[in-house]
Amino acid sequence: MNKNVLKFNTANRKPYMRHRKKMFAAIMCVAAAAVVLIVRLCVLMIVQSDYYSEKAANLHERQRSIKAMRGQILDRNGVVLASSRTVCTVSVIHSQIEDSESVIQMLVKELSIDEATARKRVEKVSSIERVKSNVNKETGDRIRNYNYPGVKVDEDYKRYYPYGSLASKIIGFTGADNQGILGIEAKYDEQLSGESGRILTVTDAWGIELDEYQEMRDEPDKGDNLVLSLDYNIQSYATQLANKTMLSCQAKSVSIIVMNPSNGEILAMVNTPEYDLNDPYSGETDMNILNAKWRNFCINDTYEPGSIFKMVTATAALETGVCTLNDHYSCGGRTVVADRTIRCHKTTGHGSQTFTETVMNSCNPAFIEWGRRVGVSSFYKYMGKLGLLSKTGIDIAGEASTIIHKQENVGEVELATMSFGQSFQITPMQMIRAAAAIVNGGNLVTPHFAVKTVDDNDETVEEFTYDIQTGAIDSQTSAMMKNILGQVVENGGGNKAYIEGFSIGGKTATSQKLPRGSGKYIASFIGFSSVDDPQIMAMCLIDEPVGAYYGGTIAAPVIRELFENVLPYALK
Repeated sequence: MNKNVLKFNTANRKPYMRHRKKMFAAIMCVAAAAVVLIVRLCVLMIVQSDYYSEKAANLHERQRSIKAMRGQILDRNGVVLASSRTVCTVSVIHSQIEDSESVIQMLVKELSIDEATARKRVEKVSSIERVKSNVNKETGDRIRNYNYPGVKVDEDYKRYYPYGSLASKIIGFTGADNQGILGIEAKYDEQLSGESGRILTVTDAWGIELDEYQEMRDEPDKGDNLVLSLDYNIQSYATQLANKTMLSCQAKSVSIIVMNPSNGEILAMVNTPEYDLNDPYSGETDMNILNAKWRNFCINDTYEPGSIFKMVTATAALETGVCTLNDHYSCGGRTVVADRTIRCHKTTGHGSQTFTETVMNSCNPAFIEWGRRVGVSSFYKYMGKLGLLSKTGIDIAGEASTIIHKQENVGEVELATMSFGQSFQITPMQMIRAAAAIVNGGNLVTPHFAVKTVDDNDETVEEFTYDIQTGAIDSQTSAMMKNILGQVVENGGGNKAYIEGFSIGGKTATSQKLPRGSGKYIASFIGFSSVDDPQIMAMCLIDEPVGAYYGGTIAAPVIRELFENVLPYALK
């Protein structure tokens, strides 16, 4: 072998190897970069695809909401108490308007708005500008038929109450966005409101909608219909009766509650004066005035129950065994408790009375004695068992709480006055609930309005259940109280509620409003039928009547008139 050749090759090998190493290093760097790019691409395409798709959509899609139709509110027989009417929302998109002056003049003409307002909306640079909501459908259709670029007409819904003020303080109303504000509308807003849809339009970088792309629509889901325990016929008649009574008694207000005492279903609830559900504000802006107008006295306010409460004291006396039906009390027209003289409404006294007769006569001195025998501890115990120390749980917001002495602060005088329904305050709803437990066998029900939700095919979506606390009092005590309260109507102070051919029980009350000596009263009466098997119970409260103010004189006849018309219908 040629030694010179060998020497040449050996001499050139080292530079050659260095070059190969550099090439290899470069290739590896490129390969690593490629791997990094591929991994990153996979992350973008797979892991983060939803994120970037959404970002892209936001850049190229304009979204407009489609409101869902609100579900109807129905009475127990399917009568529509609240529904929705189709209205329109008119909007403009500045970047798409081709002839601003024509659009402005059209909006002024069709929407009856001033030119300055129309011009402000049209000339405002924004993605979309709302001009007017709650536009009637006929006007909305006319505006749509102009076919002006940049003018959008979307269908919307407005709440409508076909019977105006009927059951206004129960149903409540919705706001401009169709969200429930008060009453049932607010309580069951989730079930009634449904799910909104949307309209998607494709735009370029300047927000101009592209004609080659069609609108994409996600249709809304209508809300469920809500079935109430209310009976339209009973509610209507009770409302007429309450209005008539308020006028004849020149009263501040009249309230009527009609309830099924066995399950707590409320068939009617009236609080006069009611207000127009289709115009709840009536141009008024003072929220104090509005809140007063919207208040439901039966639920939102407390009062001293007066002699109606005596059925609770009588129940506690029989239940604890401190009294029997054979007990007697001799009323001389007054009694002395500690250093205080408390008079009977019959100043000459009732003389000797049986236990039943003390209830029939509504004798204050006798009930002071029954309350003393019961004692503070048992007195509070049975107020609690009959639901008078807690809220009823009724399905409307704003329920008031009991106002009462702390048990440890109750002395002889406090116990004496409490025994005949003074020196503490409860709601009318609490009182009728307690009365229901006394006559229904001893079960404390939860008063309520909502029964179920249904779809448009009347198929049940959700059925509501309510707690019933059994054993509030013994069934034998309940049976005795039913008979006693039947005697109150047949032969006692509640005789003006008597109806020939019907078995009715009840109790009257005349509550003095605070401050004492104001000359203001609440006359009330609770009645039920039948005595043997109570299926319907009603309560009437007349607030600040002028002239006659005794519950037996003016409130009992209201329930009699109500029962005369309702019982043949309700008990058929």
